[in-house]
Amino acid sequence: MKARAKPILKYTALNDRLFRYICDCAGRHHDSVLEALRAETATLGEIAEMQIGPDQGTFMTILTAAIGARDAIEVGTFTGYSSICIARGLPAQGRLLCLDASKEWTDIAQRYWARAKVAKKIELRLGPAIESLKKLKKGRQFDLAFIDAHKPEYDDYYELVLPRMRVNGLILFDNMLWGGRLGQGPIKHPNGHAIDSLNRKLARDQRVESVLLSIGDGVVMCRVLGK
Repeated sequence: MKARAKPILKYTALNDRLFRYICDCAGRHHDSVLEALRAETATLGEIAEMQIGPDQGTFMTILTAAIGARDAIEVGTFTGYSSICIARGLPAQGRLLCLDASKEWTDIAQRYWARAKVAKKIELRLGPAIESLKKLKKGRQFDLAFIDAHKPEYDDYYELVLPRMRVNGLILFDNMLWGGRLGQGPIKHPNGHAIDSLNRKLARDQRVESVLLSIGDGVVMCRVLGK
């Protein structure tokens, strides 16, 4: 009996050199506004790791424009990098609703929205995201959602956002590889457990079609299917 052939695992392991190459080959990598925002966010210390990478930002701009998104929502804005990238992919009359609990961080975001000339497209609501989502106007729908906030609440955000998505709309989740610590056995940390549980739920969820991409710290992209 012939031994079963091992499945071919096709991927390229990244290192600092390759990642810099990826960033150098990405569009907008010489964007003065985003570069200044990255530099200011870096002064916040270790918390700056919450900011998405430049390759992910370019990906999100292209994706937003490619699906013709007009109404988008972001759960977790931090200092504004991802919101600028999404807003740039929206048409002139497009709208992005940003939900965040921190005035300190979003004060920085608002300064850079103005510098990037996207402030007119963005509405900011401060407060706990779950409460803000529950208070959204009845019937309001979105074409694209980006979720990058409190990890143990990811599933709650998902269940509140999903009914408001149009068919073929996209939901993006950030940090879905949890620093590369997943897939090694039982997880006790609440953040890792929440991410792992949601990854597995989304893979089985008949309401969406999903893929986990190795961009940044892992991005899950869900296409919303018909009711």
